[in-house]
Amino acid sequence: MNPALGQQHPISLYLKIWAILFVLSTMSYLVDYFQLHGALRWSLILLFMLLKASLIISVFMHVAWERLALKLVLFMPPLTIVVLVSLMAIEGDYTFLNRVVAFMSP
Repeated sequence: MNPALGQQHPISLYLKIWAILFVLSTMSYLVDYFQLHGALRWSLILLFMLLKASLIISVFMHVAWERLALKLVLFMPPLTIVVLVSLMAIEGDYTFLNRVVAFMSP
């Protein structure tokens, strides 16, 4: 392999990922087609979205072939933000429910 060209991946890998993305998009469409509602609908939509995003990031953005240190630099800050926002949402719900109970009591 010529070092000037860099690492080459077979086209079959990209075609397989494209096919998987197509299947996941079809499944996401079927969630609306079968008119699912409530938590099941949103959990399936989020699951398919996260699966598609992870495939795109790992293969098409070549993160799958990077070192662990770079992966941690990329993914730990957003993961930390999600955890902290979740903790704030839980605390906000707790405070709101306590206020509702306090204002409803005679």
